[in-house]
Amino acid sequence: MSSPIERQVDAAMAKVKWLPISAAIASISVVGIAIGLGIPLLSIILEQRGYSASMIGLNTAVAGLASILAAPIATPLAARFGVIPVILVMIVAGAFSFIGFYFADAFWVWFPLRAALHVALTVLFILSEYWISTSAPPTHRGLVLGIYATVLSLGFALGPWLFAMIGSQGFMPFGTAFVIVMVAAIPVLASWRDSPPMHRSTETSQGFLRYVWL
Repeated sequence: MSSPIERQVDAAMAKVKWLPISAAIASISVVGIAIGLGIPLLSIILEQRGYSASMIGLNTAVAGLASILAAPIATPLAARFGVIPVILVMIVAGAFSFIGFYFADAFWVWFPLRAALHVALTVLFILSEYWISTSAPPTHRGLVLGIYATVLSLGFALGPWLFAMIGSQGFMPFGTAFVIVMVAAIPVLASWRDSPPMHRSTETSQGFLRYVWL
C-alpha cells in the first residue's frame, strides 16, 4: 500500500505533459547539434576554399549578431502566430540554411545564410525553453529542466562527434544536418494541440538577450 507522499508524487507525475516536453526537448537538442556541427564545418570549408582567418571570423561573427537581433522578436512572433507554428518555421528555416551553404559558391551568400541559421536556432532555443517551463508542473520543473539541460549538452557534444565521423567533403555533412533538424519537426507536429499560450509581456526573450550579452 502506497504512502500519502508516494500518491502525491504519482499524481504530480501524471500531470507532467510528456509529449510536449519531449517535443520541446527535441527542438532544443537540434540547437545543440546544429551549433556543434555547424561551427567547425563551416569554418573548415571556408578555410579549404582559401579565405583568410579574418574573413572566416567576420562570417562567424554574423552568428552572434543574428542571435542578439533575433532574441527580442521571438516572443512577439510566438504571441502572434503561436509557439508551435513558429518553432516549425524555424526548424524548416534552419534545415534549409544548411542546404543553402552547400549550394552557395559566392562567399557573400554565406552571410545571410549564417544569419538565417542562427536566427532560427535562437528562436528555437527561446521558445523550446519556454515550452518546457510551461509544460512541467512546479513540483517537477527542476527534473524536467535537468533533462533539458542534459540533452542540450549532449547535442553540443554530438555535433563535433558527427563532424569528426562524416568530415567536410561533399553533401554528406549538410544532408546529415538537414535530416537531423527536420526530424525534430515530427514530435513538434504530434504536439500541435499542446501549443502553450504566449503573451507579449513574457520576458523570455529579454532574459536570453541578457544571457547573450554576458
